[in-house]
Amino acid sequence: MGVPPGASARTARCWDEKGRGGVQFSPHSQGVGANAGERLGVRQAGSESKILWYALLSKFLILRCGFPVGSLSSILRELRATLRLAGPVVAAQLAHISMSFVDTVMVGRLGPDALAGVALGHTAFFFFVILGMGTVRAVGPMVSQAVGAQDPDVAARSVRQGLWLALGLSVPTMLILSGMEPLLRWSGQSEVATEGAMAYLRAVRWGVFPFLGFAALRSFVEGLSRPLPVTIISLVGVGVNIAANEILMFGHLGFPALGLAGTGWASTIVFSCLFGALALLVHQTSPFAEHRVFAAIRTPDPTYLRELLRIGAPMGTSRGIESSLFMVTTVLMGTLSTTALAAHQVAIQCAAFTFMVPLGIGMAASVRVGQAAGAGDAPGARRAGGVAMGVSVAFMSLTAAGFLLFPRPIVGLYLELSAPENGPVVRQAVELLGIAALFQIVDGLQVVAHGALQGLKDTRVPMGIAVLTYWGVGLTTGYLWGVRGGGGPEGLWWGLVLGLAAAAVMMVGRFYQQTARVRGRPASDENATSAKWAKAEERPSPLAEGP
Repeated sequence: MGVPPGASARTARCWDEKGRGGVQFSPHSQGVGANAGERLGVRQAGSESKILWYALLSKFLILRCGFPVGSLSSILRELRATLRLAGPVVAAQLAHISMSFVDTVMVGRLGPDALAGVALGHTAFFFFVILGMGTVRAVGPMVSQAVGAQDPDVAARSVRQGLWLALGLSVPTMLILSGMEPLLRWSGQSEVATEGAMAYLRAVRWGVFPFLGFAALRSFVEGLSRPLPVTIISLVGVGVNIAANEILMFGHLGFPALGLAGTGWASTIVFSCLFGALALLVHQTSPFAEHRVFAAIRTPDPTYLRELLRIGAPMGTSRGIESSLFMVTTVLMGTLSTTALAAHQVAIQCAAFTFMVPLGIGMAASVRVGQAAGAGDAPGARRAGGVAMGVSVAFMSLTAAGFLLFPRPIVGLYLELSAPENGPVVRQAVELLGIAALFQIVDGLQVVAHGALQGLKDTRVPMGIAVLTYWGVGLTTGYLWGVRGGGGPEGLWWGLVLGLAAAAVMMVGRFYQQTARVRGRPASDENATSAKWAKAEERPSPLAEGP
């Protein structure tokens, strides 16, 4: 559960919260040709110069993204606050992608047909729920700005309406998933894969609301700068996922062996457990209980729902646009050769795992920037975003160096290097990891800059930037260079790099432009909101509060 299957030694597959999906691969089905048994060497020449070039680029980006952010002491304070917030968020993201690996290993015991079915079902399920999740996560900037403005009413109302929004989005999503079979058949999928996917979808569709509800509550908790509970609950969810898969897929404790349907029901159970545990924590423990999220939830509030949709709809759309960049690239890779597709899956899986760190930093940046913006602190908002971007670039520079220095050992985590039939795939994957080194840096920068913009409630223009850069630059360049121009897999990957680099430049520029527009509140307003916050914490009757 959590995300679609990851990659094992015989099957490579990628997905993360950005919606990157792919196609399964089995080396034994590729027909690699008469020379497949030869041990192919990998060219390492020039790696030192690449490392130096990437180091200079990273240094430039760190200095540029961090300016101007204030004095050294203020930067260090912001750095400590960002790391305290980002650490648990990153751990939660790594827990979710670990569930991907667990699913792959356990479904693989059912055979290659089951892997094909669950891959197809996962792709359909997560494409639609990620659109919804991006929309619901508008709760995050609403809450963080309310915290900065010391307005507890707005914080509480935002999460309540986020739950109503999650419910409203769940209904059409469930209907779409229920009717996916004709579309899957029309797209040319095999009969066995379609049947397996629908068995999975009919079960997992009941987990749509818990999935989106958890996203709303998680945004609320993280907006209050308390991400640790989400991390603990997510780690426990990994264990629940293993147990539920084992019982329902293979039949234990009196349950029948449900196969792929069991995988779907296991995911629904885990989503429900995650949502239930977080809801109980929000309802009963401090400081979340003071907001009386569930005690005062009654009816939808059209005003707040419109505001959530105004902020969240572009966020969800941006996720879908970025998801399509990787999905279409995967499809185009498959038109080149099965070897290219397999190597692409290995490289993108490596990038997906390391991406969890800047993704978590971006979520932390959204909270820190939102709190500063809500308090009317323009320098603080700029400092929060700049420090987060610098941390992301620094971390991704380290992973880029790892990709350049140790490509074969990294590929060996997914494929058996000594197997002759894997030779062409290993060689191609090593080449792509060289490009992935630069890919790492710009991808990490753009996702943090995007998160910082969400903290400013700036989502429509970033959505336009996503369309222009992911589709206009990334897909167009990759297709013309890799497919039509004969650049092959490397050409497609350079398209990804150029698209994400363009997004990084435009997102960073947009962030510094928007932070210049943050205005401080008059002292009278600050005193009024402080009194309002204190009064809300002392309010005796939760029933007197509206939705």
